[in-house]
Amino acid sequence: MKETLLTRGDDSRLSSLFILRPSFTVLDIIFFSAFFVLGLLSRRGVECFRNNNLYPPQLLVQYPAISCRKHSALLTDFGGKGDGITSNTAAFQSAVANLSNFALDGGGQLIVPAGKWLTGSFNLTSHFTLYIDKDAVILASQDEADYPLTDPLPSYGTGRDAPGKRFSSLIFGTNLTDVVITGGNGTINGQGAIWWKKFHDKKLKNTRPYLIEIMFSEQVQISNLTLVDSPSWHVHPVYSRDVIIQWLTILAPVTVPNTDGINPDSCTNTKIEDCYIVSGDDCIAVKSGWDQYGIKFGMPTKQLIIRRLTCISPDSAVIAIGSEMSGGVQDVRAEEITAIDSQSGIRIKTAIGRGAYVKDIYVRQMNMHTMKYVFWMTGDYGSHPDPGWDPKALPVIKGINYRDMVGDNVDMAANLAGVTGDPFTGICISNVTISLSQKPKKVQWNCTDVGGVTSQVSPQACDLLPDKDPSKSVECDFPTDKLPIENVELKSCDIGRN
Repeated sequence: MKETLLTRGDDSRLSSLFILRPSFTVLDIIFFSAFFVLGLLSRRGVECFRNNNLYPPQLLVQYPAISCRKHSALLTDFGGKGDGITSNTAAFQSAVANLSNFALDGGGQLIVPAGKWLTGSFNLTSHFTLYIDKDAVILASQDEADYPLTDPLPSYGTGRDAPGKRFSSLIFGTNLTDVVITGGNGTINGQGAIWWKKFHDKKLKNTRPYLIEIMFSEQVQISNLTLVDSPSWHVHPVYSRDVIIQWLTILAPVTVPNTDGINPDSCTNTKIEDCYIVSGDDCIAVKSGWDQYGIKFGMPTKQLIIRRLTCISPDSAVIAIGSEMSGGVQDVRAEEITAIDSQSGIRIKTAIGRGAYVKDIYVRQMNMHTMKYVFWMTGDYGSHPDPGWDPKALPVIKGINYRDMVGDNVDMAANLAGVTGDPFTGICISNVTISLSQKPKKVQWNCTDVGGVTSQVSPQACDLLPDKDPSKSVECDFPTDKLPIENVELKSCDIGRN
């Protein structure tokens, strides 16, 4: 008998293994039977890596991604059980480890099918896609033992909730290239209530896990998901570049602090688009390290575009910059933003000891409904990692541009406070109309230690931001070029076939 090779994803499967002779011997039949049994037993070890036929052709699902994968597997191929009770941590870990073998052969794709999949922390790998089915829910374990402890981030120097180490994030990856976390709007539920209570009761000895954290990586995509109730921040790309975050729905109780939506941290060339966020903290917080640790690490966040964001955050900002900005923040662009029932539209937070800079910030086309503040700048935010911070490290805040905005039911137009002896300069605000609430603040513009200009702004701005020519409109800057990440075109990928 003549053998042919079995290629992964060959539709003919066992029938293509041999070209049969016209007649069979008893030995032939025994051999076929034994081979068939062995094939079934080994299917989970080899045959789970399929190029096609994960689903019938009529059920194939397409999705956009930076890269498509040659090899696919289901979580159930590794013993996963979607009953909401059985732990799948080992199944996720085993699946990622096995699929990592195909990094140099077209990459691997792990599909989480319909069901409820309880798991602790697990790590991703390069040239890899985690696809979460529309009817799948990944449930985060509430057991601290399922989250290994890891060192504090080097640009922070210590944990945020408690000194020392921090719990690994639920979905984590470091030093990766080309990683995608996506789905058919499948759900990742952080089940954060038990963590929120421990934090509130001061019973945590380590910093809470985040829902998704990718660090020291490049070519990252996080998209088409619903993220619910993270123990702390929901999405945290850090020390990474070439990041795309799109089509996320992020939901957390508005009464729970630190449940930030998306926090790009010391990242370069990042795009955040078409996201809906309800949070007890900032919907998006742009960061780059904390005091002396961030200054020493020296990695800024730069080249960031935020577009078509809708945010509800009654006690925090729609878009915040800082307060941890000690590596610097530069070239942040935001447009087509909708803010509903939020504390502030744009907030810059910093303090003596932060050092570094926030500069070249551009925001336009923002619609705000029911706000405490539209603009808020804070130069005395306080909070330091430890007593080693440098009181001579003053932040430089300059080149802040806001234009083409409308707000209604607003309590106060602006609360802008720089640092005494270190004013925030180069502020430009143009074409902004703010309608006040029924009980507005008596002083609409509170300005100290700031400088700049305004044009066509109502209510009229403070004396430190004069309108030099009320007879004509002068537009504040907004870049006309594109960031490199905006030129990245997504491919059409599918489950089962490339």
